[in-house]
Amino acid sequence: MNFKDTLNKRRSVRSLEKIEISDQDVKKLAKAASLAPSCFNNQPWNYVFVRDQDTIDEIVATMPAGNQKWTKNASMIVGVFAKKDDDCVLGDREYYLFDTGLATQNLLLQATEMGLVAHPIAGYNKEKTSHIMNIPDDYNLITLLVVGKRADEIASQLSDDQKKSEKNRPPRKDIDEIAFFEEFSG
Repeated sequence: MNFKDTLNKRRSVRSLEKIEISDQDVKKLAKAASLAPSCFNNQPWNYVFVRDQDTIDEIVATMPAGNQKWTKNASMIVGVFAKKDDDCVLGDREYYLFDTGLATQNLLLQATEMGLVAHPIAGYNKEKTSHIMNIPDDYNLITLLVVGKRADEIASQLSDDQKKSEKNRPPRKDIDEIAFFEEFSG
């Protein structure tokens, strides 16, 4: 798959099918993340790759009911976390979130190229999930990635809006709304 195809194919769908994710698969995902740029090459990102079904079930139980309905089909859940002190802080600019986002996008694109879905979510109990994943208190659990294979059938438990977005990519903002020449003119 070429880059344009990978970029266009990447989607955060919710209709997942469980599959086996090997140690080699995890290493490939982690390697893609590790190649991201970061401030002074600090590489502040960290990932916990959870494939054990009992642990996945514990994490899913920390989520609101809407997320529980579809994340229970995850083959793997990835905790994305970093610590502010592990990256550049220049005045009020804390780069650790940006740099971890860059690395995570690499991981998402690698997952897509491997035929996987890696869906980032914000709906989970941060404290409970950090405890389950043994993430120290001085680290920020930024997001979870729900990973699996895209199911052939749309999951029946999804809302009508979610089912609609499974079929077609939700609309994107027009380029003129997000890109400006020389200065912001929004």
